[in-house]
Amino acid sequence: MKTYEELSKFNAKNPVVTIGTFDGVHLGHRIVIDRLKAYAKKYGGETVIFTFYPHPRLVTKPDETNLRLLTTLEEKKQLFASLGIDHLIVYPFTKEFSELTYTEFVKHILVDKIKTHCLVVGYDHKFGKDRQGGFEYLKECALKYNFEIEKLEPLLLNDIHISSTKIREALQEGDVKTANKYLGYEFTLHGTVVEGKRLGRQIGFPTANIESSDIHKLIPGYGVYAVKIFLEGIEHSGMLNIGTRPTFNQNADNRSIEVNIFDFEKDIYKKEATLTFVDKIREEKKFPGVEALVEQLKKDKITALKILSAKS
Repeated sequence: MKTYEELSKFNAKNPVVTIGTFDGVHLGHRIVIDRLKAYAKKYGGETVIFTFYPHPRLVTKPDETNLRLLTTLEEKKQLFASLGIDHLIVYPFTKEFSELTYTEFVKHILVDKIKTHCLVVGYDHKFGKDRQGGFEYLKECALKYNFEIEKLEPLLLNDIHISSTKIREALQEGDVKTANKYLGYEFTLHGTVVEGKRLGRQIGFPTANIESSDIHKLIPGYGVYAVKIFLEGIEHSGMLNIGTRPTFNQNADNRSIEVNIFDFEKDIYKKEATLTFVDKIREEKKFPGVEALVEQLKKDKITALKILSAKS
């Protein structure tokens, strides 16, 4: 997959293009991508995804602090590459760009620079200043500039419309199984191991404290989860607690991420780690004392191992 941050060197054969933020690159997005590939085959062309960085809301609403994303830019790049996309355009989203009318966007970017052969859009596609660019308008543009256009209906799973919003809501509630079902893969979080209070080590359950690589990356809701941990390319099993640590925390919503890696004693301070969330074990709760906490953690480990062995 070729990646572009500007269009001066962009070149593709009969480009078949789709546009969007694609947060999560979930099963709904996969339908768009599958159709994109089918049309590229039909026209003897190449697939092109046009997305943006940073997220448009960070530019149009700079004071907003509630943006939570399912995927970082690097995660999206990896997912698109794994799906066999030919070209990924990560266009700089600036204040100036946000002021473009859809007419200007279609003419100057889709037609003049990308030379779009076919445009594939989702059922609710809106784009351009004040979100003027709907499907009916695009049909007029397609006729005027001589490119094909295709509109896709939403993917329904058990009569539920899959969307990034629904997946975010599921994760915020700790419903990892539903989120993973809609994503089509296990929710992943990349981060760095940072200094902790080392309290877990004193009770036989040492934890690595993880700081997310992106402040806008969504952190699932409070609770204990069965997770897989990837360190230096090696997979480990573990359980993870998400709570609150108001001070010295760079994670979204000040959430602490503490992972107990099973049968592991290496010093991994400052190492990069990747976590994949398999299922939630229980809600977070307070215990009357250390003994009660330790007994619960032993039970949590047994539950986590059962969940993870069922997935292997």
